Amino acid sequence: MHGTRGKVFGVVAAIAATGLLAACGSNDSTAKSTPTLTTTKTTAAAPATPGDATPSTDQQAPQAAPDAGTPSSTVERPAPVPSQFITTPNGSPALSDKEKSFLDDLKKAGITPGSPDIAITAANLVCQGKSENAPQDQIITYVTAIAGSDPSFDPSKMTVEQAGKIYYDVASKSYCNK
Repeated sequence: MHGTRGKVFGVVAAIAATGLLAACGSNDSTAKSTPTLTTTKTTAAAPATPGDATPSTDQQAPQAAPDAGTPSSTVERPAPVPSQFITTPNGSPALSDKEKSFLDDLKKAGITPGSPDIAITAANLVCQGKSENAPQDQIITYVTAIAGSDPSFDPSKMTVEQAGKIYYDVASKSYCNK
């Protein structure tokens, strides 16, 4: 009797799952056309002066959206990219002096990360952990995991635990509080 209940439950669950998946698989779209960007310009009414009998109401009527084939007479220019988002030719963000100094100190300690992003992430983790009074061994555990995930890490040069400790020490001295 218990075997029949299990089979019935399994069949009901399979049918319910199939029904849910079939309902989610619909490719019915409600989009009817491609949206266009429209802008409207209005100018505020000029303030009435004490001598004027009627206030000025100069407002431009909303402009119709340009056709896709008609070029726009005004060209919008994007704002300049903030310096923290400017990237180097290899695609990584430009490094600050603090970050460059940290990477140099890591190299002096025997670690050359495959990407500056990996080392900076580890350093930020150390600083954040110290600012939150996390236990040192816990911070080193996380930093060790980051060091071990670096594709350029060579276990024949040092253990991953040694690399994690070096990251922690160098970040504490030359990255945090600077």
